[in-house]
Amino acid sequence: MSIKSTQLVVGMEIHVELATESKMFTSAPNAANPEHYEAEPNTLCNPLVIALPGSLPVINKRAVVMSMRVGLALNCNIANFTKWDRKNYFYPDLPKGYQISQYDKPLCFDGVLEIETDDGLKPVRITRAHLEEDTGKLGHELPGGEHYDGSLVDFNRAGTPLLEIVSEPDMHTADEAVAYGQAVRDICRYLGVSEGIMQRGHMRFEPNINVVITTEDGEEFKTPIVEVKNLNSFRALHGAIEFESKRQVEAWLEDGKVMGPGAKSTRGWDDQKLETVLQREKEDAHDYRYFPDPDLVPLTISNEWIEEVNKTIPELPLSRRMRYQKEFELSLKDASAIIAEPDFCMFFESCTHGSDQGSAIAKFLLNTASKHANDNNTTVAELGITPEQVQGIIQLRASNEIGSSAADKLFGLLCTSDQTAKAVADVEGLLQVNDESAISEWVNSAIEAQPQAADDVRNGKDAAIGRIIGEVMKRSGGSADAGAVRGLIIKTLRG
Repeated sequence: MSIKSTQLVVGMEIHVELATESKMFTSAPNAANPEHYEAEPNTLCNPLVIALPGSLPVINKRAVVMSMRVGLALNCNIANFTKWDRKNYFYPDLPKGYQISQYDKPLCFDGVLEIETDDGLKPVRITRAHLEEDTGKLGHELPGGEHYDGSLVDFNRAGTPLLEIVSEPDMHTADEAVAYGQAVRDICRYLGVSEGIMQRGHMRFEPNINVVITTEDGEEFKTPIVEVKNLNSFRALHGAIEFESKRQVEAWLEDGKVMGPGAKSTRGWDDQKLETVLQREKEDAHDYRYFPDPDLVPLTISNEWIEEVNKTIPELPLSRRMRYQKEFELSLKDASAIIAEPDFCMFFESCTHGSDQGSAIAKFLLNTASKHANDNNTTVAELGITPEQVQGIIQLRASNEIGSSAADKLFGLLCTSDQTAKAVADVEGLLQVNDESAISEWVNSAIEAQPQAADDVRNGKDAAIGRIIGEVMKRSGGSADAGAVRGLIIKTLRG
């Protein structure tokens, strides 16, 4: 059968581990909180985590508030009434034999998130965002990295508050799915509900993928939906979707199977072979025997509480990026780079407060400041320089009191100083010399030291000017005004 066209269809489940101090239904420390990243296996446990008889769950209010904030940022409705359900299944990392989740009464529902695509902003509908608890983790390495043939269970992650965000199947390319995943991650990081470190499992993507095939005679066929489980990088997310978009068409050509009851399947991603691997046929909701958890009371949320939480929502990444482009006339690239890291963005906000040099500050932070941060294996916000000192450097550059190399040196000095930029620049001799007689003396001696370059400049070779400027800077200790030096060189050699 001849294929006329195909359309990829992708919905997404995103699992976000919330960085509360304690777990979802108990006071045991939360592995997703930075304070407990280095905890030894099976040390963040208590009787409830490992399901000892008689232990009873208690709702973590902070996890509920964090989830409400995410829901509101995704333009969701917040339920006034929600309840907890038991999702029953057996797996070695699930000590209770069930997972406490939400089934028919999710905390957040009916939202929408705009993502950036090549064709502009595109809405992706959010079906629901519900709270549940994470499972434990299976491993196959002994302490020290030695391979173990069996499975080792670590319950540190068990009970971690987990927000599952479910979208409608509104994405039609792997790039759109990645953009959606990045947008959700950015929102969670800006809200402070998760650090979003993929390698630690803070966010896991599970795309639901199928393809609509249209034949030459106009018939339409939908391939069975495939859910790819536990993707923990954007590269894996993109690769799995791209692979499935091709595999499913090839499978349909061979077996003609289409979407319908019992046709769903679950696959995993092989990062080495760059392909998906069949795991099992997909369960339906009734397979999990959902029923209300008898140990937890339903949760009632007032409109007043929702409004109180809504007031804590900060300006979100997309809005910030668009504002920076308009307010500071930044390029899309520069504005996107600033919002990429929340701490960097907040530092930029502080540096621009009360200043009319937003564009210059942005370029300085993205270049000079970021270089210093990389060299010191830290972040710009943690280097030690204050926003006021950054403003001082920019003011000195704007008034032509220091050059670019001096600004770089001054930045490094200010990271360990509480003095003003002007004071440090003065003490260190970084302020540019604009005295014409002094500059003239340096230029004349530099021309004498660089006769070939001088001849080249006389003959119209502008590139040679740089060699003479470099000589002047060496003689002046970098304090000469480069612009004034250049002008005087041209005037001296060409009249």
